[in-house]
Amino acid sequence: MTEPARHQVVVDTDTGLDDALALLLLAGSPLADIAAVTTVYGNCVVEDSLRNAAHVLRLAGLDDVPLSRGAAGPLVGEAHIAGYVHGSDGLGDLGVDRPDPETTPDSAAERLVALADADPGRYDVLALGPLTNIALALRLDPRFLFKVRSLTLMGGSGPYQPLGRSLMVDANVQNDPDAAHEVFAADRPADDTVTMVGVDVTGTVVLDEAMTSSLRHAGTAWGTFAADALDAYHRFYVHEWGRNVAPVHDPLAAAVVADPSLVVRRVSAPAAVTTNGFATRARLLELPDGTPAALPQEIALRPATAVVEVDRSRFLAGFVRTLAQGRTR
Repeated sequence: MTEPARHQVVVDTDTGLDDALALLLLAGSPLADIAAVTTVYGNCVVEDSLRNAAHVLRLAGLDDVPLSRGAAGPLVGEAHIAGYVHGSDGLGDLGVDRPDPETTPDSAAERLVALADADPGRYDVLALGPLTNIALALRLDPRFLFKVRSLTLMGGSGPYQPLGRSLMVDANVQNDPDAAHEVFAADRPADDTVTMVGVDVTGTVVLDEAMTSSLRHAGTAWGTFAADALDAYHRFYVHEWGRNVAPVHDPLAAAVVADPSLVVRRVSAPAAVTTNGFATRARLLELPDGTPAALPQEIALRPATAVVEVDRSRFLAGFVRTLAQGRTR
């Protein structure tokens, strides 16, 4: 019997701690290949994003994956860098060797467009940082979303939360709301061409102390790196739950691209980038019961899809197993 084709994933990343783990998870997946990596500012400055991505690709044995430099800041305004979460270098200041890598001569946006043009329908794009590079790609080619197989965002959220519940910050959208607006407003062939794996679901998938310990005691280069990265990540999230645990935002988005069967429920509805003057996020404009949200209808953009429930236990087991054993193919 013929094996199904592996997902060819182009990762656009602001390579911080959880981005690094997402790259390793994809590198170890039997269902996906990393076809290219494009980098952007966000968790760290873009130069560190490049160095960090190159370090992870070397660790994964994927030195031949092309790496492209992307935007150093948002479409409008100054870059916000999350050093308080990811350390000053984006990798938790772990002291890893990160020489300047070789990069493609074209920019991240140009590389995204070139890949889509060269083989329409082949590539799944996974955006793990601010959407600046994706918006710039759309400015170069407004038909970009017709030429990729899918665009999955770590960001946004599904329907509004039930009364009394709130969400984590939608950092990737907040870091460049203008770019996010352009992406959500762009023409595309279907509602599920753009899929959000947002903080409403990633914030509920938490790696606990025993899982980090099992990675450290695996005795592998991947497991040790993952445990070190998670320990650095804990320095931020300990203030959320009082424990050395962390949600694995980007790895969950990566896993959904590689293995869509992890998704238990998706919702499609009109989407928009909204702000209350303090926080900005992308979201579906409907309530938990499916009725429209009481927001001005003129802000609604095209429909998009959001993952709202995943098989958490299967994902976490696969995450720990893959990062503990390293690349086996």
